Amino acid sequence: MTSVGTSTKKSISKDEWEQRLAKVKVNKQDLNRLVMNYLVIEGYKDAAEQFSLESGLQPTIDLESIQERMDIRHAIQSGDVDTAIELVNDVNPEILDTNPELFFHLQQQRLIEMIRNGDFAEALDFAAEEMAPRGEEHPEFLQELERTMALLAFQNVTGSPVADLLHPGQRQKTASELNAAILVSQSREKDPKLPSLLKMLMWSQEQLDERMTYPRIEDFVSADLFEVTGLSCTSLFEKVLLPDPGKPTSIKTRLFIAPSVESKT
Repeated sequence: MTSVGTSTKKSISKDEWEQRLAKVKVNKQDLNRLVMNYLVIEGYKDAAEQFSLESGLQPTIDLESIQERMDIRHAIQSGDVDTAIELVNDVNPEILDTNPELFFHLQQQRLIEMIRNGDFAEALDFAAEEMAPRGEEHPEFLQELERTMALLAFQNVTGSPVADLLHPGQRQKTASELNAAILVSQSREKDPKLPSLLKMLMWSQEQLDERMTYPRIEDFVSADLFEVTGLSCTSLFEKVLLPDPGKPTSIKTRLFIAPSVESKT
């Protein structure tokens, strides 16, 4: 005798999911602290000041102390690595002296900027005189150096395997690494909580996907809830964060659903 067992996922409708969401009690001050934590750690002084005015939440540190990190971040994101190095040495010269990986990444970013600007002869000299010796001292850096030098091998870098090095995200990555090192040197928290919570949310959805079908978040920028059909959606933030969806979107909502908005310069 043979028995065939079948298992089906539980399905939750949009209406039922919204009813469950409506029962979730979210402390607005906790959300405000998450956003302020992100802005302060990432060095977005102007946004932190505006958010403080809108939310009534006072930051845990003097916002003027963010200015140095803001200037350094701006220099990196503008491609001016030399100025960024000068500024960080003014803050604390030991930051680069005691962190060879960070210093290598700053030098790598300098090399990338030379190639971006078409200064190929200068880039070759810089790689030979400054980068290669560091690669010999730290073999773990050689692969990154080889990827960077590969930029010179492609006439059309856009479609190449190393195109990401010329993307603004590469500057952002270097700026964030430097920003974190400065915070550590000042005995401050270096990682904002908000990105970790978003990663946890993604993981939770993956776990839930194995057990049921439900209106899930497909786009973490808009944070809309989509039913399985994908034809209807309801904003998570309208249901939980914004008691009055008719009001204009404030900086609190914009920053919570798209926390990197100010980094796109």
